[in-house]
Amino acid sequence: MRSSLKHKYGAVKTVVGDIVFDSKKEARRYKELMLMKRAGIVTDVQLQPVYELVPKFTHKATGEKIRAVTYKGDFLVTYADGRQEIEDAKGMKTEVYKLKRKLFMNKYPELTIKEV
Repeated sequence: MRSSLKHKYGAVKTVVGDIVFDSKKEARRYKELMLMKRAGIVTDVQLQPVYELVPKFTHKATGEKIRAVTYKGDFLVTYADGRQEIEDAKGMKTEVYKLKRKLFMNKYPELTIKEV
C-alpha cells in the first residue's frame, strides 16, 4: 500500500508496507537499506532511534519542570563489520537540527550522523 500526505517544508509523507515515512527521500533510503541488508552489507536497521541530549530536570529557582531534549534520527544502521551509524534524510538543515547535531556529537562521540 502506498499513499502520500503533505508535510512541512514540502516533504510528502510516504507509506512503504505498513511503515509511514516523513518524506519520499526517507522511504527511498529505507528501501536501499533493506537491499543492503539482503546483500549482507548491513545487519540491522532500526527506525527512529532516540537519543537523550539533555536530561529532564526541575529548575531550582522557579520549580519549573523542563522536559528532556532529545535527538531522533531516521535510522540506526549496523554494518556487517559492527560499525553503527545514524542516518538522517535531511532536505533542510534547520537551526534546531544543527544545534542538536552538535550536542549529539559531544555526548555520543562513538557514533556519527550521516546526512543522506
